[in-house]
Amino acid sequence: MQPWRPPNLRLGAFCLSFSALPAHSGFEMGSMAEHWLTVLIVALTYAGIAAGRWPGLKVNRATMALLGVGFLVLFGRVAFDGLSKLIDFDTIVLLFSMMVINANLRIAGFFSLVGDAVLRLTRTPRALLAVEVLAVGLLSALFLNDTICLMFTPLVVEMTRRANRQPVPYLIALATAANVGSTATLTGNPQNMIIGVASGIPYVRFAGALVPVALAGLGVIWGILVMLYPREFARERLPILAPSAVTTVRPLLIKASLVTAGLMVAFLAGVPVALAAFLAACALLLTRRVHPQEVFAEFDWGLLVFFCGLFIVSGALEVNGITAQLFQFLHLDGGSSAWAFSFLTAGLSNIVSNVPAVLLLKPVVGAMSYPVAGWLMLAASSTLAGNLTLLGSVANLIVAECAAGRGVRLGFWEYTRAGASITVITLLISTAWLELTVWP
Repeated sequence: MQPWRPPNLRLGAFCLSFSALPAHSGFEMGSMAEHWLTVLIVALTYAGIAAGRWPGLKVNRATMALLGVGFLVLFGRVAFDGLSKLIDFDTIVLLFSMMVINANLRIAGFFSLVGDAVLRLTRTPRALLAVEVLAVGLLSALFLNDTICLMFTPLVVEMTRRANRQPVPYLIALATAANVGSTATLTGNPQNMIIGVASGIPYVRFAGALVPVALAGLGVIWGILVMLYPREFARERLPILAPSAVTTVRPLLIKASLVTAGLMVAFLAGVPVALAAFLAACALLLTRRVHPQEVFAEFDWGLLVFFCGLFIVSGALEVNGITAQLFQFLHLDGGSSAWAFSFLTAGLSNIVSNVPAVLLLKPVVGAMSYPVAGWLMLAASSTLAGNLTLLGSVANLIVAECAAGRGVRLGFWEYTRAGASITVITLLISTAWLELTVWP
């Protein structure tokens, strides 16, 4: 599965590069306006998604993504009968299936029970943040980071509300820790899976090189958030909470827990993620105790619509040859230094998103005289770059959209205030570490 991850607002910088393209670059004058039109529609769509609204209109991120698709179809930048080909079916199935699993766990009382357990284990906001970051980072290394965000966002919102804490910094911690933790293994995120297949690097060797990067990055997340939110993470103790009257549906709780555990085993065994999640969802829907309407009422249907629209808007860049022209314009080769290659990867990941960036840079790594080092640098830099803005990775958007469905707004600029610092520091750490340990 190679789900698309949306780019951030640095498309404007790419637009400027068109005017600098030489005459032999492959652009015909007649097609120049069409390329500019595609970039303009995509840029405006993402500007609206970043802001969360358009002035004077009652829209949300899902409707803005659909409007972007509508304009692309209207101006002939994508064909209406080809829209389905731009949607990554596996990712949509995964999202739907995890919503079924989350709904059953929520109805069964699982999230409330786990929230109570975490609050009992921690006595201060700083300790609560540390437990969250470590748990999310570890789980994201073992399983797909997007899945962890889907499962943990409802938990974090409920947990922080019960402790009377501000949920936003804990949501930022969830998104960034999921991305950083996923750096550690070949199964942590889609781009690492692509790299694992292309490179043939053994699982243990990959983890041995990048686990230290992930652990250091999790420490950076904790330090940055404590510094940016001094009032939230002041040296104080959490209030002693009386045991909450958690209503659980014991048979459903047992069944959902067993199915979820089986799903995690299937992930580790190498079963395709979307297939394993879909079968787990089917197992939970086969029940005599919970009416399907009760499960579907827990869904955020707008999230599925939102991602379908995003796949198409992003796909328009590839369909119209814009990502290929970018690759040609940069004149990439295999002789880059560690620092140049790392920050080139991070920059490209924030223009076309990290999965397309990995696909674009595969030939560059293949041409290197030290390909293993190149693959490891590509994995680390493309993943860590996803923390730069709210639009930098699917994991970030899942957290923002799921939290919005529960009445908590994670704003673009508030996220970026923390995400940018985390990205720069973790990139410096990862590049220095890999240059020292694996780069010739």
